[in-house]
Amino acid sequence: MTDRTTTREGGCTCRAVRYRLTDVPLFVHCCHCRWCQRESGSAFALNAMIETDRVELLCGNPETVDTPSNSGKGQQVVRCPHCRVALWSHYSGAGTAVAFVRVGTLDDPDAFPPDVHIFTASKQPWVVLPEGEPAVAVYYDRKQLWPESSLARYRALPGR
Repeated sequence: MTDRTTTREGGCTCRAVRYRLTDVPLFVHCCHCRWCQRESGSAFALNAMIETDRVELLCGNPETVDTPSNSGKGQQVVRCPHCRVALWSHYSGAGTAVAFVRVGTLDDPDAFPPDVHIFTASKQPWVVLPEGEPAVAVYYDRKQLWPESSLARYRALPGR
């Protein structure tokens, strides 16, 4: 079982940008949508949602790149300006108050397995989801899946 009680550090490939998560994520999505497949160059994207003020920049100066999204509202992808690795994103729904941290950029990516698989209607057919894992064809109602502690943190965000 993974330890979800400690801070975690991560960064880009060239190590020019380093960050620390000062709390556990609100929730972890494994997204199988076609947009995430294209952007990650893989079968899915694994994102740990956390309040942006709980992502502490340790070194470097990442850049924010406005990128199209399936919703048409776009997203802001925070990248290393040198190696171009995507570290986290901000989506229009939660704005800049929530960072969707790319779990693969953590030093210990095993620490945060997915809490839910989303957009499984477009998952690659060779991806086999573990039996009993929460999975939805498109998206879900957070009140049904998130733990109360995460819901309370989300409600406490500015503008909620």
